[in-house]
Amino acid sequence: MFVDLVVAAVFAMSLVPLTTGYCAYSYGRSFWLWFALGMVLPIVSYFVLFALILRHQLDHGQRLLNDAKAVLAEAERAERAKKE
Repeated sequence: MFVDLVVAAVFAMSLVPLTTGYCAYSYGRSFWLWFALGMVLPIVSYFVLFALILRHQLDHGQRLLNDAKAVLAEAERAERAKKE
C-alpha cells in the first residue's frame, strides 16, 4: 500500500517536469534544463516556457520561416515521389 502511494506521488510530481521538458525539446530548447527547472519550480517553469513558446509563435518572421520550411519539405517529398 505504501509503495503504491510513493509510486503515484513520484509519477504525479514528474508529470509537470516531463511536460515542460517535452515542450521545450519540441521548440529546440534543452530537455534536461527545462526538466530540471520543472522539478525545482514546477508551476513557474511551465508558465515561463508557455510565454517563450507564445512569443515564438507570435513572431511574424518566425511564422514566415516555418511556412517556408513546410513548403521546402513538401517540394522535397514531391521530388522524391516523382523519382520513384
